[in-house]
Amino acid sequence: MENILITGVSTGIGYSLSKIYLNQGCRVFGSVRSNEDALRLSNDFGPHFFPLIFDVASYQSVEDAVEEVQTVIGNEGLSCLINNAGIAIGGPVMYIPIADYQRQFDVNFFGQIAVTKAFLPLLGAVRNCPNRPGKILNMSSVSGQIAFPFMSPYCASKFALEAFSDSLRRELLLYGIDVIVIEPGPIKTPIWKKSASIPAEVLNSDFGPSMAKFGQQLGKSAKKGMEVDDLAEKVYKVYLKRNPKTRYVFTNKKFISYTIPRYLISQRRFDSFIKKMFF
Repeated sequence: MENILITGVSTGIGYSLSKIYLNQGCRVFGSVRSNEDALRLSNDFGPHFFPLIFDVASYQSVEDAVEEVQTVIGNEGLSCLINNAGIAIGGPVMYIPIADYQRQFDVNFFGQIAVTKAFLPLLGAVRNCPNRPGKILNMSSVSGQIAFPFMSPYCASKFALEAFSDSLRRELLLYGIDVIVIEPGPIKTPIWKKSASIPAEVLNSDFGPSMAKFGQQLGKSAKKGMEVDDLAEKVYKVYLKRNPKTRYVFTNKKFISYTIPRYLISQRRFDSFIKKMFF
């Protein structure tokens, strides 16, 4: 039985990923932050799902989870770690407290590093490991390649995760552990709904009208986004590939929403497009 660890499984992408791996006969360890979520998901998923109660930004709780997983799997090792947990913080840079940037990076970047470091031995980063090396799938975003206004904390955290993933992949060539980046576009998940509401000082600032336009566009993109179960299916197919690419972009209307702004027009041309849309 293959052992899969997925962070942030209470809702959204993590929940759907857990479901598909379990349906394929895997044993899934999923991180949640409350006993209530642990009980709910155990009831939803059955005996091959093992909830791990930890916050990726709480390093000691991450270390404790390693022992829990080790107790269950013994010498089997982990087949895959999916770093999925994340939050989204936005707003104009002028009005975002430094503490909010720190919180964004604590979860989306440093938390991913902490989980990866803690579970590397179970993935096969040990001398003469008897098991087949595991894989690491890091859930980034198209926002890890294209930076949008009013999303600087989130985009910066994903850009950092992309660089970390490339460095890590090249280091882990020593052990044969592969690192693959998944870059979804808009997905029908609650991540942005969980974000804090826009403060009155921002709405009443020079950025107020632009923020309103941006919020409307974000809502439209979410409604037209990829279904979360469809994304989970695509991620699972990546996991099965024997010779995967280093990164995969999954988004609706990929050519218009990703390929053109990322590769086919200049940054200044894209700036002009942003200005027409929001300012």
